[in-house]
Amino acid sequence: MTKTTDFTKTFQDAVAAFPVDMTAFQNAFKTQAAMGEKLSKVALEAAEKSTEISSKWAKDTLSKLGAASKAKSEVADYTKAATDFASAAAEMAAENMAAFAEVAKKVQMETVELMLAAGKDFSEDATAAVKKATAEVTTAAKKAAAAAK
Repeated sequence: MTKTTDFTKTFQDAVAAFPVDMTAFQNAFKTQAAMGEKLSKVALEAAEKSTEISSKWAKDTLSKLGAASKAKSEVADYTKAATDFASAAAEMAAENMAAFAEVAKKVQMETVELMLAAGKDFSEDATAAVKKATAEVTTAAKKAAAAAK
């Protein structure tokens, strides 16, 4: 009977000749975790600021509504109070929408900065990993070639 060749030793030798450096994967994970942390910080700061704006807007609106709902001695005063409230509400809306736009603009700028920095870091890490892997593979290939002679 023909015996099947056991390639286990051959594969083990081949894998040992071309070792994988896990530090590149570990560095990539650390970089990704740091990026996630920074993006989370940007999002949480934006949420906090947006909540502050919304809360202030609600308080101001209630304050203006309280003034508009007071009893008046003249009927014309009710019209004036409603007009004043509508005018103040429109002004507050414009101010608060501008504040929300500033928050969004800040988030956008910080996100773009983080992405550019991450791209630069990734490029540098990838270049270093490729150079190191090339050197290791070249060394392993030379050893394998010398052993084959």
